[in-house]
Amino acid sequence: MEKKTDMRAVALDTLIDMDRNQKLSHIAIGDALMRCQFESKQDRAFLTHLCEGVIERKIYLDYMLDSVSKTPMRKCKPLIRNLLRMSAYQILFMQVPDAAACNEAAGLAKKRGFRNLTGFVNGVLRNLSRQKEQLNLPDPKKSRTQYLSVRYSMPVWIVELLDKQYGKELSETILDAFMKVRPVTIRTNLSKITPENLKKRLEEEKVSVEQAPYLPYAFTIHDFNYLGRIPSFREGLFAVQDVSSMLAVSVADIKEGDFILDLCAAPGGKTFHAADRLGMNGKIISRDLTEYKTDFIKENQERMDYNQVKVEVWDATELDSNLIGQADLVIADLPCSGLGIMGRKNDIKYHMNQEQLLDLVDLQRRILTNAWQYVKAGGQMIYSTCTLNQGENIENVRWIEENTPLRLVSIEEKLPEELRGRSGKEGYIQLVPGQDSCDGFFFAKFENKGN
Repeated sequence: MEKKTDMRAVALDTLIDMDRNQKLSHIAIGDALMRCQFESKQDRAFLTHLCEGVIERKIYLDYMLDSVSKTPMRKCKPLIRNLLRMSAYQILFMQVPDAAACNEAAGLAKKRGFRNLTGFVNGVLRNLSRQKEQLNLPDPKKSRTQYLSVRYSMPVWIVELLDKQYGKELSETILDAFMKVRPVTIRTNLSKITPENLKKRLEEEKVSVEQAPYLPYAFTIHDFNYLGRIPSFREGLFAVQDVSSMLAVSVADIKEGDFILDLCAAPGGKTFHAADRLGMNGKIISRDLTEYKTDFIKENQERMDYNQVKVEVWDATELDSNLIGQADLVIADLPCSGLGIMGRKNDIKYHMNQEQLLDLVDLQRRILTNAWQYVKAGGQMIYSTCTLNQGENIENVRWIEENTPLRLVSIEEKLPEELRGRSGKEGYIQLVPGQDSCDGFFFAKFENKGN
């Protein structure tokens, strides 16, 4: 009889991989799922839920474990710390018998060469199991930021930034939204299939499909094992893309035959959305910094058959003199802090810091110094980020207006009706998790009025 894979052991290896190699969670989990591609859907779902849950709740888990352990989590060996976190998550958030979580953890500690710490692991987890109904969060009256930091597993500095920029009420709405389950959102490849026929096709493939907000060609999908096993995905009938990202392209005035330049394009979502609207007579140059990134674009291009797209490796901080004044549309979706998509990529909050925010603004402006020069007279530029940080968003809009000839143009009539009246008339909009039915995202539309 074939030996069954221990999914808890795989989860532990995956969490250690993230810590030791600073690997992003979606990459580490994706690698683990690929190694376990022939395991049952239930086992794969357990692995994903456990790993994502630990990353999402890391601050909360450490706080609760510290409450029942004589040794703080920060002083534990990395393997033991991750083992305790994943076991605590099972006890506090999963439908796993507490005894099973404790016993499996002690067994894993022993197998990994920590026989002398099995008693410690078992004792901490049994304390947690016995006391879990009495455990308390920090007192919000003593420190609101500490309370919110633990409750929503968010670093204190991000809580303070959101409070300052969005006010306390909306700040907590945002934090709460990050903890909600994020559905997989897809965009119909309109060059191959209609939204109605895609929905029908997916249902025939036993995938649950629901209409996504704001755009008629966007859906959310559920009840599938993984994307590679969906025939319509392999045939390029849809792309995975959040509605917020689609909206950034939907406000551009794209005409058949246009020349479009996408500066920081990987994995290509906006490139291919623009190609869908462009028709076969136009051209898009889709660029990113490294071959590693452009390979993602090429992979999606081949799957979805967008022949009007040319993929190139290019450093956006370097001016390409051959393209000055040539583009009908420049898509400047620039590297950012990603604070708007922390509900989808939970480890962003642990890898980002305040100094990096300033560095990113500097990088964005170096790229924007070149980006505007590619826009022909009468052409447009879409500036977008997936962050909530105003320094990377509205402050960059003001910088563009002060340092380039580009001027904001209204996006009000291009926005879905539900989003109108939200600064769209000024040419930009900030989408906010919890307030809007999508990721946190910012986009602005500029035009080169010419001389």
